[in-house]
Amino acid sequence: MKIATWNVNSLTARLQHVLDWLIANPVDVLCLQELKMTDDKFPLEVLKSAGYEAAVFGQKTYNGVAILSLAPVGDVVKNIGGFTDEQSRVIAATIQTPSGPLRVVNGYFVNGQAPGTDKFEYKMKWLDALREWLRQELVAHPDLVLLGDFNIVLEDRDSFDPVGLKETIHHTTEERNHFKALLSLGLTDSFRMFEQPEKSYSWWDYRMLGYQKNRGLRIDHVLVSAPLVPHVKGCIIDRVPRKWEKPSDHAPVVLDLDLGA
Repeated sequence: MKIATWNVNSLTARLQHVLDWLIANPVDVLCLQELKMTDDKFPLEVLKSAGYEAAVFGQKTYNGVAILSLAPVGDVVKNIGGFTDEQSRVIAATIQTPSGPLRVVNGYFVNGQAPGTDKFEYKMKWLDALREWLRQELVAHPDLVLLGDFNIVLEDRDSFDPVGLKETIHHTTEERNHFKALLSLGLTDSFRMFEQPEKSYSWWDYRMLGYQKNRGLRIDHVLVSAPLVPHVKGCIIDRVPRKWEKPSDHAPVVLDLDLGA
């Protein structure tokens, strides 16, 4: 079973990219972030013709998340329980697998703008709420995958310039501590379970030849709960779509799970 995450930076602009990628990479589940469209604009019929059902939580102009699945999705939850938020940032759903139900939580984490701003404070509160909600989710759904655009660089090796960018947004101690707190719930960074090429990133700025110079960040992550760890067979960043014409600034990250009965 393959599960992927991809911040498409506007599904309107990148729908054909998604369809082309799914033809070449027929994953079981694809989690999208930054749809930048309302639910009524979501291309349900087009994706259904490609074989995918969808749980959608859209928003005009900004944000928006969706879970595409070859199998039916159920028990859909939108945003963080108990946390009032006007932004469409989280969608969770249960998907049936050969070994039982799998909980998939797809998040577009708050960017935060810069330390000391109101948006950074919102990010801290949002991350606090996410952790406490996930604690409950893990009790109810032991087999859980948390994935998406985290907007956090966990380690120095996940940044092209960890010294120059130290304590700037995505790199702050506060953000990293929140990431570590998520891991302390019993989650594992599946990408780091395997040897990976040096300077492996999932996002590159459009400006200043960011991709061409590999001036990137690894901010798109796939975390798995403890019961799933033995079933993880691989996790890769697929840089191919970043080379396409008018690409998203993010690349897909793909988790390979063996969930045979």
